[in-house]
Amino acid sequence: MKGPLQGFKVLEMAGIGPGPFCAMMLADMGAEVIRVDRLHPGFLGGGGTTIDRGRRSIALDVKKPGAIDIILRLLKTADALIEGFRPGVMERLGLGPDVCLQHNPRLVYGRMTGWGQTGPLAQAAGHDVNYLSITGALNAMGYADRPPTPPLHLVGDLGGGGMMLAYGIVCALLEASRSGKGQVIDAAVCDGVATLASAYFGMVAQHKWTTQREANTLDGGAPFYGCYACSDGRFVSIGPIEPQFYERLLALCKIENPAFKDQWDKQQWPIMKEAMTKIFASRTRDEWCELLEGTDACFAPVLDFDEALTYPHNIARQSFVTTDGLTHPAPSPRLSRTPASAGSIPKTGGDTFSLLQEHGYTREDIARLCEAGTIGPLNGQPEHHFNK
Repeated sequence: MKGPLQGFKVLEMAGIGPGPFCAMMLADMGAEVIRVDRLHPGFLGGGGTTIDRGRRSIALDVKKPGAIDIILRLLKTADALIEGFRPGVMERLGLGPDVCLQHNPRLVYGRMTGWGQTGPLAQAAGHDVNYLSITGALNAMGYADRPPTPPLHLVGDLGGGGMMLAYGIVCALLEASRSGKGQVIDAAVCDGVATLASAYFGMVAQHKWTTQREANTLDGGAPFYGCYACSDGRFVSIGPIEPQFYERLLALCKIENPAFKDQWDKQQWPIMKEAMTKIFASRTRDEWCELLEGTDACFAPVLDFDEALTYPHNIARQSFVTTDGLTHPAPSPRLSRTPASAGSIPKTGGDTFSLLQEHGYTREDIARLCEAGTIGPLNGQPEHHFNK
């Protein structure tokens, strides 16, 4: 079976970060994704990583004759577009929403930026750490006696950006199936991170969360929610928030210190944390796994990326797949009837000639585009890439 988005066609303007991640998610779920790569990729590097899986690739020099016409022709049969340029760039190329929706009124036009399409910062350069900074989320992460610790760009670019854009595109596609009309999606990383932080804003409003780092239950302040070093220099994580799970941890670790009697007595938390630091440092990580893994103590070893590939639970769940010799995370979430699948990793421009043919370009048309420098012969053998 194909994925649930089988039959939908998405055009992706090549970029970095959240846009490609969004395109990967849609491709995993069965959408046909065509990526418009740069003929001379420069900083973008031309793709070729696992996040590029599941696409076909056409490579163009958008400054050369005919390139914009090719993109508009591709858009006529597309259901959605993904672009991640600064506001105004697509308009200057002649590919703004007004133009594209004239060519295809049903088009869902997905725009991915850090700051958003509007606002005083809209034209400023930035990256994940900057977008996180204005949401309040970054200030909540890290140690109390140091500057905030930037997380991996999982939180901002990929969670607040790419996943939110994918969600918005699917929502707009559902609506377009009823109304027959497309629309523009303004997805901003800073907006998405703020949405992800909704529960924390709620706790702040209810005076259940302090803006001081390491002073709350989920930010490393609680001795029963965090990571500890073991005697072999590796780490484990615990998180028994519920009282019955907390009691289970104490019983398994044979902790009888009276400071642990009241789990929520914050005055005792420093004492408890110091004691637990010594306890976990008394055994290796494997020894702690043997004692606590699989119990209701809410325990797990802290693995690195290499270890994650061979962890028994991940193997049993088939959490990783191998494509083109590269091992990477399997698509998620898992659907029972129309499951997702990880496609192959495209070569930049590897589908240029076949895609042009599919959209009505003759061999003579393609030869002229090659001569103009709009497209380039792949491996010096353009004939090899024509459909027979």
